[in-house]
Amino acid sequence: MANFIFIATSLDGYIARKNGDIDWLMSWENPAREDYGYSIFIKGVNAIVMGSGTFKTVQHFKNWPYHIPVFVMSRHAEQLDEIFLDKVQIVQDDPAALVNRLQQQGYENLYIDGGKVIQSFLKENMIDEIIITKVPILLGTGIPLFGGTNQDIYWVHVKTDIFNNGLVQSHYRKRKKS
Repeated sequence: MANFIFIATSLDGYIARKNGDIDWLMSWENPAREDYGYSIFIKGVNAIVMGSGTFKTVQHFKNWPYHIPVFVMSRHAEQLDEIFLDKVQIVQDDPAALVNRLQQQGYENLYIDGGKVIQSFLKENMIDEIIITKVPILLGTGIPLFGGTNQDIYWVHVKTDIFNNGLVQSHYRKRKKS
C-alpha cells in the first residue's frame, strides 16, 4: 500500500486562501488544456482520502471530479447530501486506523488530499510520494501545505516538469531508511 499527495501550492506554500478559496488556482491560464499529469496519476490510485474542508470546496464544483471512492476525514458527524451518498463516506478514524481499514477493504493506493489531512499523514510518516505543482503566485497568507512533523522525513527527487504557463511540478519519493 502507498499513500500519495498530488497537489498545487503557491510559491509561498499555500494550498488555499484562509477561507479555503482556490480562485487563484482555478483562474490560472492553461492555454494547452494541460492536466499536469493528473489523469495518469489518478489511474494509479483506487481511493481518495480528503479532509472536510477540501470536501466542502470540491462538492461545489460544477461536476463531481472523481470516479473512485472518496473518504472524508472529519471529527464531526456530517450529513451528506443525497447526491454524494454513493460517492463519499465520512470517516472519523485516525490516519493509521483508516489506512489499515481501507487496506483490509482492498484499497492499495490512496490519494491523500487537504491541508490538515496531509499534515496528519505526514506527522505519522505515512506519505510515500509527493507530486507538488508550484504556481508562480505569492498569496502571503492562507492554508499551508506543510506543518510540523514528529521527525525528519527524507525524500528522493524523481523528476521535475516545467510547463509552458510557468507551473513547475516536482515528484518526490520517500527515501528508504538505509
